[in-house]
Amino acid sequence: MTDPEQRAQLAELEAKIARLKAKDAPRPHQEEHYSQAQMAWRMVIELVAGLLIGFGMGYGLDVLLGTMPVFLVIFTLLGVAAGVKTMMRSAAEIQQGMDKPAQGGDERAKNGD
Repeated sequence: MTDPEQRAQLAELEAKIARLKAKDAPRPHQEEHYSQAQMAWRMVIELVAGLLIGFGMGYGLDVLLGTMPVFLVIFTLLGVAAGVKTMMRSAAEIQQGMDKPAQGGDERAKNGD
């Protein structure tokens, strides 16, 4: 084999490896396309999950310590706050994804022609 043939084979092999790595690479969360209903359900689930986790922790501590309403109220409020914070972070992530210009597409449409 000559040296140019080896280089061509090596370049072909590197291209195959790059394609396979790109195919298996995890995509950023913002690149996934969600419908508006899916985004709304995601936010609702995040809020309810925070509420339920706080409620469960507070109820568990109250049962263990025998102080029924104290930790239940505190941790429920903390759970709601955590859920709202997570929901707001998701909303900011979605808004950031919408603010980005669309990749690809017609170059004339981008320039306003």
